[in-house]
Amino acid sequence: MGIIRRALNLCLSTWRACNRPAGHLSLGFLTLGGFVAGVFWWGGFNTALEMTNKEAFCIGCHEMKDNPYADLKQTIHYANRSGVRATCPDCHVPHNWTDKIARKMQASKEVWGKIFGTTNTPEKFEAKRKELASHEWARLKANNSLECRNCHSADSMDITRQGVRGAEAHQRFLFTGQATCIDCHKGIAHRLPDMTGVPIWTMPQQAALPH
Repeated sequence: MGIIRRALNLCLSTWRACNRPAGHLSLGFLTLGGFVAGVFWWGGFNTALEMTNKEAFCIGCHEMKDNPYADLKQTIHYANRSGVRATCPDCHVPHNWTDKIARKMQASKEVWGKIFGTTNTPEKFEAKRKELASHEWARLKANNSLECRNCHSADSMDITRQGVRGAEAHQRFLFTGQATCIDCHKGIAHRLPDMTGVPIWTMPQQAALPH
């Protein structure tokens, strides 16, 4: 009985020691420990966030491999003479951290299509193509085509190497803020849906460009 009692007392003493605030630890030690723990937590969080920002992850969680991703593979954003390829996050996820978090929270709703199979066949996706595209066009219109501008900066755009109509349009409307990228480039990376009823941005009549 004495051995058992001593063992119980040892267990209780150990338990109390583990639950009692460490009075002998300095404030500096606790601060340093909290900092190190914060670094590990922040690093783990950002690592997980970046894993969700890879094209393979996008294809796995969003119902798109045989639908919009197949569209992308036919465009210059996928294969071109420079060898620089835009991936899904480049065009659909802002680069700034705060904007990225907001977009990730918004995009979490889109996983429902994967879970419940609302767009898991080309036929189902085609039926919702216009609705899905309209949501993305509206988002890009609202943020002034932020993701486009991550790669296509007006400051570095050499309009002397563009066609006449493109150079004129960029100078008159893009550079002056009258239009944003998505106004004119809705079908730049994916096949357009039936555009019936979709408002089309048009240049002011007095500023019509030469053909």
